[in-house]
Amino acid sequence: MKTETEIRVAGMHALISALGLVETERFLMAVSRDRFDYTEWRRHGLPDLPLEELARQANLDAEKKEM
Repeated sequence: MKTETEIRVAGMHALISALGLVETERFLMAVSRDRFDYTEWRRHGLPDLPLEELARQANLDAEKKEM
């Protein structure tokens, strides 16, 4: 079983890989600023895609915005 610190580090790596550093910071600020049920948001707030596909689409979208 992983420690809470290991889970947080892995989560940060996953967010940075999927969103990039700046967008990860924006995401974390939005999550900490807003009061909402993360579990409920996770169930209904993301497309029903495998993580790899979601990350691929997020990276493509980020590349388009940089152009």
